Amino acid sequence: MIFLASRSPRRQDLLRQIHVDFELVDVDVPEVPIEGEKPSDFVLRLARAKARVGFQQLQLQDALVLAADTAVVIDRIILGKPRDRNEGLAMLGRLSGRTHQVFSAVALVSAVAESADLSVSEVTFREISTEERELYWDSGEPADKAGAYAIQGIAAIFIKQLSGSYSGVMGLPLYETGRLLAAR
Repeated sequence: MIFLASRSPRRQDLLRQIHVDFELVDVDVPEVPIEGEKPSDFVLRLARAKARVGFQQLQLQDALVLAADTAVVIDRIILGKPRDRNEGLAMLGRLSGRTHQVFSAVALVSAVAESADLSVSEVTFREISTEERELYWDSGEPADKAGAYAIQGIAAIFIKQLSGSYSGVMGLPLYETGRLLAAR
């Protein structure tokens, strides 16, 4: 059994999908990029920080804590979770008709070791009309998602092509997660 340092129901569902038993540990780590930080370094830093904080909070020497972080990147800009409707609509407009990258890192921390891995995927959106963006925002789905969309939800109709990890775009790259867990 492991501890998952995440509030994300999607990450919980993905772990259940691969039959990993887990308990939740609630962590609060600021998700702010450092100026000039590469997206890969950003998500790896946050995944590691979340796992470390979770491990420290538990105060259990035999704990194994898993954490992840995901960033949507276009034009070298990290699109986090939108602050409001206007920012969400702007993000969707920026992604419309273009290809972006999704960086998803996973980290595993114990008393004796720490490991992390990274998945990078490319997602191409078809053109999304202003009306479609507004309807999508009004559905409530994109409000708490990096890049203002959820691949596993309504936004699937916007995705013309995916190269990489579907689960990584959802927020927990299962191939990399499985590899880390198997190495323990």
